[in-house]
Amino acid sequence: MSEILDIISMPFFKRALVAAALIGFTNGFVSGFVLLRRSALSLSALSHTMLPGIVSVVLITGVLTQLGAFVGSMIAALIVGLASIMVSRGSKIPQGTALAIFYTTAIALGRIMLEYVATGEDLESWLFGSILSVGDSDLYVFFGIAGITLLGSTLFMRPILLTLFEPSVAVVQGVPVRLVNYFLFTLMVMALMASFQAVGAVLSIGLLVVPGAIMAMFTNRTRWLFWGGGLVGATGGVTAVLLSVIFNIPTGPAIVVVLGGLFLIAYITGPNSGFRRSLTVKST
Repeated sequence: MSEILDIISMPFFKRALVAAALIGFTNGFVSGFVLLRRSALSLSALSHTMLPGIVSVVLITGVLTQLGAFVGSMIAALIVGLASIMVSRGSKIPQGTALAIFYTTAIALGRIMLEYVATGEDLESWLFGSILSVGDSDLYVFFGIAGITLLGSTLFMRPILLTLFEPSVAVVQGVPVRLVNYFLFTLMVMALMASFQAVGAVLSIGLLVVPGAIMAMFTNRTRWLFWGGGLVGATGGVTAVLLSVIFNIPTGPAIVVVLGGLFLIAYITGPNSGFRRSLTVKST
């Protein structure tokens, strides 16, 4: 027990807790948009485009840093995601098909580029997360991402929601629907890339989907879908970091497992859950 308390009191662990709270809240907030836009599968595909972006940064700079990995990953994801939207709107190819073509090509390209990486940095942490290794500079990056994402979401909340729920009305009211869609997509990609340090590329989509889904089991109010999702994401992230030390388990998977457990509880107990309605029907 004393060893656990010693670890918790160390600076690196305190940084990990702050990072978990920041990333969890940001992703939890944005998960409301993911739920309303029904774009979880698209973002899941984009989470795998990080490889060519990160490898490109390593080839250019010779080192792997949080900022460099974030910028490279975000550029790669935006190129693939926006390209799939443009192709689908300019042809008969569905966006899902275009996305599958682009993201698999990106993964293959990244694998080829990996052969030319001279650095000895271990990329495994970017597959499953290494939040315990964040430094002060990493926290500044997280603060920047959280600030831009939350400020942008809050300032343009009305046109975003109007575009999601009533796109035809949004057009009549002069809302640039296509631009808003691109902006929202960019915010979701930024949040997705920020979660790499916490849970890695393989599990990052969980942090961006589960909090909003949990809140949807308890409320029909759109505002709580965002702010409640942020609180769930932050609480789940901090709790998982603590549990990872107590039980000596990987931190990234622990975050997703904790959120998955909370979702199961929400599904069983939530007033909006089909599970409770099915029990009610059977009892009658």
